[in-house]
Amino acid sequence: MTDPDIEESIRAFAHPGRRAMLELVWDAERPSSDLADHAGLSKSATSQHLKLLRDAGLVTVRVDGNRRLYRADLERIAEVAGFLDKFWAAPLERLKATAERRTKSTARRKRA
Repeated sequence: MTDPDIEESIRAFAHPGRRAMLELVWDAERPSSDLADHAGLSKSATSQHLKLLRDAGLVTVRVDGNRRLYRADLERIAEVAGFLDKFWAAPLERLKATAERRTKSTARRKRA
């Protein structure tokens, strides 16, 4: 996955309505009308958000008659999660080490 792909996926996660829709399609396919109802969005807004999620590769769509059924692409989401894990691993370890040193330093000063 290239950086522009990752950036598009991360931007897609940024909106709370899109995150709500992803949660709804995590384990099961759902039509856009269900997503609009549950997310509290208009059908037009839902359609726009679903397009962004599709373009980012975070959902797949399957046509069933006159309905479009959406489902989370868990493989793609796992790729994004893996990127974020690698991105944040070293900085979070440094932060943890700094916090632990400060905690020990504060405790020593209190005892003295």
